[in-house]
Amino acid sequence: MSTSQGSHRAGRRGGTPPAGLSLHEQPTQAAPLVVPGAAPGTAPGTVPVAVPGQGTRAGARRAARRRRASGPATGPSGAPGLAKSAGDGLRRLVPQALVVAFLAGGTTAFVADDKTVRLSVDGVPRTLHTFADDVGELLDDEGLAVDGHDIVAPAAGHALTDGDEVVVRYGRPVTLTLDGRRHRVWTTARNVEEALRQLGVRAEGAYLSVSRSAAISRHGLALDVRTERAVTFLADGRERTVRTNAATVREALAESGIVLAGQDALSVEPGSFPRDGQTVAVLRITDSRRVREETVPYAVERVRDPELFAGTEVVERQGVHGLRRVTYALRTVNGVQGRPRRIGEELVREPVSRTVRVGTRRPPASVAGTDGLDWAALAACESGGRPDAVDPSGTYGGLYQFDPATWRSLGGTGTAQEAPAAEQTFRAKKLYVQRGASPWPHCGRRLGG
Repeated sequence: MSTSQGSHRAGRRGGTPPAGLSLHEQPTQAAPLVVPGAAPGTAPGTVPVAVPGQGTRAGARRAARRRRASGPATGPSGAPGLAKSAGDGLRRLVPQALVVAFLAGGTTAFVADDKTVRLSVDGVPRTLHTFADDVGELLDDEGLAVDGHDIVAPAAGHALTDGDEVVVRYGRPVTLTLDGRRHRVWTTARNVEEALRQLGVRAEGAYLSVSRSAAISRHGLALDVRTERAVTFLADGRERTVRTNAATVREALAESGIVLAGQDALSVEPGSFPRDGQTVAVLRITDSRRVREETVPYAVERVRDPELFAGTEVVERQGVHGLRRVTYALRTVNGVQGRPRRIGEELVREPVSRTVRVGTRRPPASVAGTDGLDWAALAACESGGRPDAVDPSGTYGGLYQFDPATWRSLGGTGTAQEAPAAEQTFRAKKLYVQRGASPWPHCGRRLGG
C-alpha cells in the first residue's frame, strides 16, 4: 500500500491532489458528493471526488466517520435545497464553494489518519503509508497471512502510530535428522546456519547434508546433521580414541586406521550409529579344524547253550571295537579358544560284536564220595574264595586254580575262572575222585578238615 510522497505534500498544503496521482490505494469508484439544495435521487448537484482511502476497509471506515461529522445535507427548515429566490449566480457559486470546503476538510482528515510505517517481511524492509489502526489490519491490507509458526512483532492487536516498525518472520518446517534421530521442527531462520543457532545444535566439526549458507524456503528443508563424537576402539591390546562425525561404526573404525581381516568382527553392529563416549571392541577371530579318532564300542551277543551248565558263560568270539574320525571346528577369539563344535564324522572301521554262550543245563547235585570234604577251605587256600581268581602267571584260574588242560579234561569249556562257582566245585570233586588231593599239594590237606 505504498503511496506517492507528492500526494502527501499536496494534502499538507490543503490543495487538491494532482490529477492522476493515487493516494495510498486507488478508489474502486468515485465517491458522490451531495450538494445541499439538490433534489434526492437527481444527478444535478453531485460532483465526483476522489476520497482518500476509498476502496479499503480503513478508507471506508474513515469516510463514514467524516460523513457523520458533517451532519445532514438539508437546510435549517428541513426543506431540501436553497430558496429559489436566490439568484442564478448564487446557485452556481454554492456548489463550487462546498466542493472546495469538502476537499480542504477531507484532506485534513486524510493527513491526520495517514501513517508512515516500516514493514519488514523475512528481513526485506520497506516503508509505506497506511490508514490501518493496528498491526493486524496492516497485515490484512497487505495480504500477509500468518499462523502460529510465524513471528509478528509487535503483536497483531498492537495499535499503529506514525513511525512504527512491524516485523514479520515466517515459520519454515525443517525435517532434522540429528545424530541418527529424526525430528520435525519449525524455525523462522532463513538459512541453515541461522536455523542451527536457533535450534541450539552444535555445528563445530559436524557433518551437514547441505551447505550452512543454504536458504530455507517457505516449503521447508530436509537437513541431516551428525555432530562430532568421541569413539574408543579396543584392538590388539590397545585403545584408540577418534573424534568423528561418521554415520556408522564401520566408518569411524576406518578413520581410526584399524583394519579387520578374515573373520574379524566388532562387539557392536558395524552399521549402527556411533554414540559419543562409546567403546567398541575389535574381535580378532581365527577359525580352524581338528580331526580326532574315536572308538566305536562293540556289541555283546549272548547265545543260550543247553550243553553248558547253568551259570557258565563261554566267550565264543571276542569283540573288536570300531573306529571313526570326527571333525571339529575351533574358533579362537583374541587368543582364547572356544569350545570345539562337531561338524562331521566318518566311520573308518566297523565294530565286531562279542559272542558269549550262556549255559542252561542244570549241574549235578554232587559226586559220590566227596560230599564230606571241606571244599570251602580248599578254595580259600587256593584262591581266597574268588571264582574269577587268576594266578600271576595267568596259567591257573578259578576257585581251585585249574589249568586249562585239566579243566577241559573234566568236561569244562573255556577256562575255570569263567565258570560259575558251583560248576568249578563239581569239577574239582571229579578231579579228586580221579587223583585225590594231589592236584593241590599245598592246600589239599585242608579238605580233610
